[in-house]
Amino acid sequence: MKAIFLDRDGVINSYPGDSDYVKSWEEFHFLPKAMPALKRLNEKGFKLFIISNQAGISKGIYSQESLNLITKNMLAEFRKEDIEIAGAYFCIHSSGDNCSCRKPKTGLVDLAIDKLKYEGSGVDLKNSYFIGDTIRDVQTGKTAGLATILVFSGKEKPENKNNWQVLPDFTANDLAAAVDIILK
Repeated sequence: MKAIFLDRDGVINSYPGDSDYVKSWEEFHFLPKAMPALKRLNEKGFKLFIISNQAGISKGIYSQESLNLITKNMLAEFRKEDIEIAGAYFCIHSSGDNCSCRKPKTGLVDLAIDKLKYEGSGVDLKNSYFIGDTIRDVQTGKTAGLATILVFSGKEKPENKNNWQVLPDFTANDLAAAVDIILK
């Protein structure tokens, strides 16, 4: 099974800015080309998983209930567009918690892969990707054995390349351009 693991903020929806969080559904705004891009991946047989750090919960900036409502509404919007998300996984811990689920660790990717194994299909790592807007996402994907695409629709910018600890396999302006890379 081919799978795509996607960060949320800055990939699917607008990046809230450094040190800020999407704290409510009213603050969640899909990026313009995200829905058609995800639909194209579904149509080509990719399983889609959202893998996102949401430390604002452990920091007391917003609640688990707020994250649940954002996720519920986001998934409902996907369903309206016939986009199937196989799973949405969130780490709510801060970096000091030393959990196994906070990117760049691979705990949430491993959880998604285990879900597919349980359902009777493994993940074809050679034909699967991690798409994110930070070098942390790239590190996560590489550690998990996935091809990586860094998009510039969120936090990271191309002019910071000299500071990157690890290089992505590909870069793209946004999710739509990343899907073009995957499907070519």
